[in-house]
Amino acid sequence: MAKDVEVGGEFQAKDYHDPPPAPFVDAQELTQWSFYRAIIAEFIATLLFLYITVLTVIGYKSQVDPDKGGQDCDGVGILGIAWAFGGMIFILVYCTAGISGGHINPAVTFGLFLARKVSLVRAILYMAAQCLGAICGCGLVKAFQKSYYNKYGGGANSLADGYSTGTGLAAEIIGTFVLVYTVFSATDPKRNARDSHVPVLAPLPIGFAVFMVHLATIPITGTGINPARSFGAVVMFNQDKPWDDHWIFWVGPFIGAAIAAIYHQYILRAGAAKALGSFRSSSAM
Repeated sequence: MAKDVEVGGEFQAKDYHDPPPAPFVDAQELTQWSFYRAIIAEFIATLLFLYITVLTVIGYKSQVDPDKGGQDCDGVGILGIAWAFGGMIFILVYCTAGISGGHINPAVTFGLFLARKVSLVRAILYMAAQCLGAICGCGLVKAFQKSYYNKYGGGANSLADGYSTGTGLAAEIIGTFVLVYTVFSATDPKRNARDSHVPVLAPLPIGFAVFMVHLATIPITGTGINPARSFGAVVMFNQDKPWDDHWIFWVGPFIGAAIAAIYHQYILRAGAAKALGSFRSSSAM
């Protein structure tokens, strides 16, 4: 815990201690209402995320459809789609961070699990809730606009023509690394303790990370960086091409999340050096 003191007109943080790692398996969580409340929050947040963003994608494709007199410059464009995804993440992380941590993404949950921020039980149930929420969100879009949903691709991710599988996989790995690295940095308790006099709204940089990654990778993969988002869309659209490419949107984000977790915890936070120092100290005793 850190306490702020002002010395010579400057703020300094002291008495900081890293929070203890989450247990690998915590059966006690299953007896707590707050645990189930968090799972519900992840389900609803992911449902809303997919509902708004997939509607935006379908609306844009409808507006630029040449069969309806549309032109490439009509509609919100790639910029607007990126804002929809980034803006919704900002809103939903802000709303749910105090309840579930505001993951809304199995890759984020996986990265936090590797960093011992959440238990295995919580990670698995979060991912299940996120995937189910994504399916329901896309299901709502399909129920309301079935003809548009089927005609304009249902927001399903697939590799764009002209790009190799390796390029698509790399785009998902790097894009997810940017997102999960931002999550770790924005929520780092050590940073919050050190800079506690500086107001930092964690959902803002996280939302901007999603926005920037979408700008870069929409032309390549449609931007996954969230396996639940890709899974919900492909389940409801249910066509061969998105299913054939679907593995990219699980493997890429999980690799990117793992690299981000290792980089932040063991390089930037020097977790490896601390672990080695602790081992040496124990051996010398």
